[in-house]
Order: sequence, then C-alpha cells, then structure tokens
Amino acid sequence: MVDTGSTAGFGHLTRVYWETTAGCNLHCTHCRRLTDADNTSSQDLSTQDAFKLIDNIRQLGTPTLILSGGEALCRHDLFEIAHYAKDSGLTIGIATNGTLVDGDVAVALKRAGITYASVSLDGAHSNTHDLFRGQDNFARAIQGYIHLNDAGIQTQINLTVMRQNVSELPEMYKLAGVLGAHSLFLFLLVPVGCGAQIADVQLLSPQEVEECLTWAQQKNQETALPIKVICAPHYYRIEKQNRPAAETPPSPKRKGCIAGTKMCFISHTGDVFPCGYLPISCGNIKNESLQTIWERAPVLNQLRSIDSLKGRCGICDFKIDCGGCRARAYAVHRDLMAEEPYCQYIPPSRS
Repeated sequence: MVDTGSTAGFGHLTRVYWETTAGCNLHCTHCRRLTDADNTSSQDLSTQDAFKLIDNIRQLGTPTLILSGGEALCRHDLFEIAHYAKDSGLTIGIATNGTLVDGDVAVALKRAGITYASVSLDGAHSNTHDLFRGQDNFARAIQGYIHLNDAGIQTQINLTVMRQNVSELPEMYKLAGVLGAHSLFLFLLVPVGCGAQIADVQLLSPQEVEECLTWAQQKNQETALPIKVICAPHYYRIEKQNRPAAETPPSPKRKGCIAGTKMCFISHTGDVFPCGYLPISCGNIKNESLQTIWERAPVLNQLRSIDSLKGRCGICDFKIDCGGCRARAYAVHRDLMAEEPYCQYIPPSRS
C-alpha cells in the first residue's frame, strides 16, 4: 500500500542545515538573507549553545549536519564546533562561497571532521558569477574549491539558476567535470530575502523551469556526473514522466520537497525553520529541545500531510513524487500548502 502522505513516516530527520553565523564576507544579490549581517552576527549562538544544539541533534539519531551561513568560515570557533560534532558521531558538511579557503584552511577543515563541502559558483564565467557575488570572486571561489578537493573533501558545486545564467548550464556542467566535482547542485531561485528584490528579473518562467529540469533529467540519464536539483521538486515528476513505466517503481513516499519532513534549518539565533527559504519559525532551541520542536511543531506536521496540499498540487497525480516547493508557494501565495506557482503541469481532472 502506498503511503499517501499522512504525518506518520514523514518525520525522520536526515539533514540539519545550521546557519552558524549571519556574518559573511560577500554581499550577494540573491542571498536568502535581507538583514545586514554585520549588525546581526552578534546574535549568533554561543559556542556552548552550539554544543547543546549538537547534543539535541544526536537525540534524533545521526542526521547529517551542514554548517552554513552567512559564511561559516567567518565564525571564529567553527573548527572547535566541527570537532565536537565529529566526536558526537555526526557526518558534517560545510556550505561555503569558497573565497576564504586556502590550503591551510582546507586541511584544517578535513582534520576537524568535515566530510564534504559545497562551493557556490553562479556562472561558468567570471563576469556572470561576479555579477551576483562581486568582482574577482569567481577566481577566488575556484581556488577555494581546488584546495578543498586537494584536501580530500568531497566537494560539490552549487549553482543558483536564474535568467542571467541559465544559458550557461551546459558550460557549468563541463566545468564541474573538469574540476572533478562530486556533483552539480542546481538551486531554483526562491523569492525570499535579497532574492525577492531581483525576482521580477531573475526568476525563470514555468516554461523555462520545465526546460531546465528536463535538461537536468536527460543529463542524469546520459552521463556519470550527477545533477541534483534543489527547490524544484517537480524534477521528480519530469523524471517519472520521461522514464519507461517498467523502470519506474511506484513511489513509497514523497521524494520532492522535504522541508519539515526530512530536513530542517536552524538560524544563527536558534530558530528552527522547515527550510532556509521558508521563513516561518517553529520554535527556538534555546527554549525547547530540537526533538520537541521536530515532533510537535504544528507547521512541521502540516507539511507532513500531503492531503493538505491545495490547488493543482492537491489534485496532482504526481504529488507523492513532487509535492511542489512549499517555500515558493508561501512566498507567492502566503499559504504553506498552496500550489507550486512555477510548475506548468496541469493534472488530469479529478471530478
């Protein structure tokens, strides 16, 4: 029997993204943050709060902990925290813009227990990447990536797909291969934070989204370097549509948007969110344990009920595979369970 999406079975936490600091050395035009990092990093969790958070995470098993920001390397005690997480039995990753990584930093991250890393590259050429992240940062990010790779850390490339760079996807794929990337992650822009200010210019249309995701799905069938698509759960609908039925077993559970079902995001102040792009706090780890928040927060439990989906998502024959991006639905409709606004698929009538 296929699970249609009741709360049971959708609450197994596998990934925790922690915004270790609001501090950052860059001012990217598409950052999910909007507040001035220089004025808010003083509110970062203390070292002891960080240790408590890691202890909280271990109460829920051994989910992967991704240290992000801001820029995680702006945090003075990052290596101490990574060591603590490693000694606690967690697998640790770091999300970085790469510009602060030299050879010594990369080796120190490896010794601290960092298993894998992501470096953000938002274009295959310096003029494209630097348009979003500032002059000369493409070369610095490439060098940071090389140092991480040389230190033996499995490193992926993250690309936020926008109208300004979508034409460079084939070149980005080739560049990822030349650099020996572990994988290429494509993030579809979500209109939150600074991203909301450029949404009118940079958001792909539903048709462009379809073309982008179809290209990614075809690449995954043809070549060895894996492409992972984030904030675009309709990829799984396209994947299912484009594979022969004999090769596509029925989905036993949701594979698309996993905000609040398999992952959560913890801000630099300790607030727990379903994901980093869905700005609805479910509680704060300073006041409650992460386990209590994860198991009892009404917003998280709502997200785990696929039967609560509305509009086209609610009647879609691919809703178990996809479910639509809940962050994008909230950003556009101010409704967690509204239909995905950047999907062109029209489900068959269920009348």
